[in-house]
Amino acid sequence: MSIDLVELPGGTFRMGSTAFYPEESPVVDRTVGPFAIARTPVTVAQFARFVDETGYVTTAERPLDPADFPGAVDLDTRPGSLVFTPTAGPVDLRDWRQWWRWVPGACWRAPQGPGSSVEALGEHPVVQISFEDAMAFCDWAGVRLPTEAEWEFAARGGLDGATYAWGEEPQSEGVLKANTWQGDFPWRNTGANGWVGTSPVGSFAPNGYGLVDMTGNVWEWTSTLWSEHHDETASSCGCSPQAAPPSTTDRVAKGGSHLCAPEYCLRYRPAARTRQTVDSSTTHMGFRVARDL
Repeated sequence: MSIDLVELPGGTFRMGSTAFYPEESPVVDRTVGPFAIARTPVTVAQFARFVDETGYVTTAERPLDPADFPGAVDLDTRPGSLVFTPTAGPVDLRDWRQWWRWVPGACWRAPQGPGSSVEALGEHPVVQISFEDAMAFCDWAGVRLPTEAEWEFAARGGLDGATYAWGEEPQSEGVLKANTWQGDFPWRNTGANGWVGTSPVGSFAPNGYGLVDMTGNVWEWTSTLWSEHHDETASSCGCSPQAAPPSTTDRVAKGGSHLCAPEYCLRYRPAARTRQTVDSSTTHMGFRVARDL
């Protein structure tokens, strides 16, 4: 498959932030070697070709294994995934269960569950993708996932230390820089340039390296194991730096999504990061690929 890759020379940059969420700290110097990264997240059309040629079945399309949920009562083992559902009005933002629900039948082909479709979404980022799904695509396409350091280096687009991928000015409804939540989360979304949910890749301006959707639209998997903070003692190199003690399975996701709102999740920034279990697949989880140079 032909993937539009942008070659980057690598270099040393300031990774992280101390201004927002504790898991982004401390700010550390990181050096990455030369690498190439996809200009866009993987699209529905690209993932569909992978599935057509391999017959791959995603995590969300497989029945749940009761052994993975010890102690669960009346477990629904039907295939499915988490789907964002707007609330009827303002709610306590400390309880994410009010706007996320488990939907049997939700998967990359039907992101919102039965009755939904990706037929008209070929150029949108594919969602409902687990870490295993992303890795399977990479194996097929002869690429890999970027490390957290590579991803953040690329997202900054040469603006070392800047708050956003475009500089210091925050988003405003008059001049949107990325597909993020517009309105009052999680019940009123007026849409980002008309898009409620994902938008076609490249609908918003590229960063300084010509990469699109590095912030907003969908969260993106990295290959880096999760840790609560950046490790100040990690050596700078082109490999994936790990802070101790890292999770043995959970991974770092980067970039924020169309569900990020300043009052709840101001994570559409290069330094922002979140923890994802490897079997997670949701309506705002996708990925982007990279390759060694």
